[in-house]
Amino acid sequence: MEEDLLPIGQFARLSRLSVKQLRYYDELGLLVPAYVDADSGYRYYRASQARAALSIGLLRSLDVPLGVVGEVLSGSAGALESVRDDLEAELARRRRTLASLERVMSQGLPSAPVRLVTEPARPVLVVRERAAGPDDVARATSAGVARLTALAFGGGGGIAAPGQGAAVQFVGLFPTDLDDSVEVAVALVLAPGSVRGVSGDASVEVLPGGVFASATHVGPYDQISLTAHAVLAWCAERRHEPRGPIREVYVSDPAVTSPDQLVTHLMICLEER
Repeated sequence: MEEDLLPIGQFARLSRLSVKQLRYYDELGLLVPAYVDADSGYRYYRASQARAALSIGLLRSLDVPLGVVGEVLSGSAGALESVRDDLEAELARRRRTLASLERVMSQGLPSAPVRLVTEPARPVLVVRERAAGPDDVARATSAGVARLTALAFGGGGGIAAPGQGAAVQFVGLFPTDLDDSVEVAVALVLAPGSVRGVSGDASVEVLPGGVFASATHVGPYDQISLTAHAVLAWCAERRHEPRGPIREVYVSDPAVTSPDQLVTHLMICLEER
């Protein structure tokens, strides 16, 4: 055995890692000892391995997954980009959560006025997007709106563009229970005679009419769940079971309306007609 080898305890102190961590990193192949005694199984390291050990500790303190740590140590360019993107997404989610919490703190638990409304059946053009989970619903909804907008205004999509001043109404359709993977549907309400023959994976359907419990949400889209809570609570108190998906009727144009002033009608079907 070489004289410059360090026993695992001494190397642990030098590299600021625990003996348990060093053993685990050895099992993963992330930091393999320079020598392992065949009889005792005791691990020995070179002092030159301390830089790699300290780098592992640094990267783990930055929430870098061990798989990516291995890529970084091997010199893989761009290995940390996905970690940065994930952290930015988590930070954005935390900021949205904080904004919703501050709204609850300032206004109390959601208690938006709920009213009963009767809606007729409407012809709609529908596209569907798969969301990876509750945190991905906003992205899936935006993607659906973008696809419908391209069909309605891009030409060649089979939809006659609304005339000047005509209202364009998008409706989001969401399951009441958001699991790990959910299908989000976005509908564009059609005017009579507006369909010339739809291309692509959109479909013309009928959005059922009926009696709905409805409340108006004013504020950012990522806080609509607060108003949804109020409507669901109202339904539960009266033993109304939701029929079909939760509807979000987007009244405002987010391109020209500030997030705090966005108006959305939230609707839950109680009786389909």
